[in-house]
Amino acid sequence: MALADRWLLPEGVDEALPEQAAKIEHLRRTLLNLHASWGYHLVIPPLLEYLDSLLTGAGSDLENETFKVIDQLSGRLLGIRADFTSQVARIDAHCLKEEGVQRLSYCGSVLRTMPAGLDGTRSPIQLGAEIYGHGGVESDIEVLSLMLETLSATGLSNTVLDLGHVDIVNGVLTACDLNTDQKNKLIELYKAKDLPELDRYVEELALLDSQAQWLVGLPRLCGGVEVLERAAELFVDVSDSISRALALLEEVSNAVAARFPSVGLHFDLSDLVSYNYHTGLVFAAYLPGHGNAIARGGRYNNIGQVFGRPRPATGFSTDVKALVGLVNLQIEKPKTVLSPVSVNDALWKKVNSLRAEGYRVVEMLEETYTGDADFKLDLIAGTWQLIPV
Repeated sequence: MALADRWLLPEGVDEALPEQAAKIEHLRRTLLNLHASWGYHLVIPPLLEYLDSLLTGAGSDLENETFKVIDQLSGRLLGIRADFTSQVARIDAHCLKEEGVQRLSYCGSVLRTMPAGLDGTRSPIQLGAEIYGHGGVESDIEVLSLMLETLSATGLSNTVLDLGHVDIVNGVLTACDLNTDQKNKLIELYKAKDLPELDRYVEELALLDSQAQWLVGLPRLCGGVEVLERAAELFVDVSDSISRALALLEEVSNAVAARFPSVGLHFDLSDLVSYNYHTGLVFAAYLPGHGNAIARGGRYNNIGQVFGRPRPATGFSTDVKALVGLVNLQIEKPKTVLSPVSVNDALWKKVNSLRAEGYRVVEMLEETYTGDADFKLDLIAGTWQLIPV
């Protein structure tokens, strides 16, 4: 690398300078305090783990997104986390081992081999919350509510919540008695939202008329709450799993509408953007004008099974850096005091006293100070006093 280029960062890797860093840290503390007020306990997993642990179970979806290095001590492969979920599942299953409901939250840097998120970053600061040990709709609603409160605390408005359920897609594919290749092809078409190609492919399968209607109708079940009624009519008596999924979506959407009347509700019953480890309700939050989700989550039951302890779980995550970029976050700056260098005990005590009161005290190591200042310390009648600048 040429000398002139040594300051460059890798593509998709960024850094936060003082003003931006202050906003990120302020929001991080605010949101973690919010989660704590809901009863969530903070955990801080390591940045890297043995690869076979990091990519086990839920982490298997992240194989291509995970940076891999060799441990110079053991010779084993290590992975730098690209997501927290498998780590938190390991903590719940192997470290905490509590039998009851466990609420955990986290916030920290992750690193990905490929850009993702709102700004194409490979180094987001991921914040999230998860509930372990409860498989009912109540925990789905709690996690969804906490996600929406998290976005509200950031200062975001006009949020649109997208809801789906993996049992609907799985139930339709199972009811059509398809082989693995056919299922994979349909899943690919659903992900791409390629409706014309989907129609052509389904016609080639020579299915029953009712089965063909299910397959081509599924990705068209996209819109407001009326989608649930249309889905109930289309999939009547197809399977109990689909009926239960639609009932759960209705219950969840009613709760969200009552708690957050300003949040828009949208349903996409063929949504397969989520990770493969999701087992039930899936959801994502969007802002008008932004194509990527600003927060995403869902249910992933038995996620701890690979660690010897299967437990129902649900959770969500978001990117703190991306959230800061979406709002005009204003933080109250402490008053700045300029002080001579502390060369005596009296000045040293005064400086520390002011810092304890919340002032930002800068000792003048040189004659000029280029930053903003509100006060200066002067020795007047034998005492150090604050003088407005």
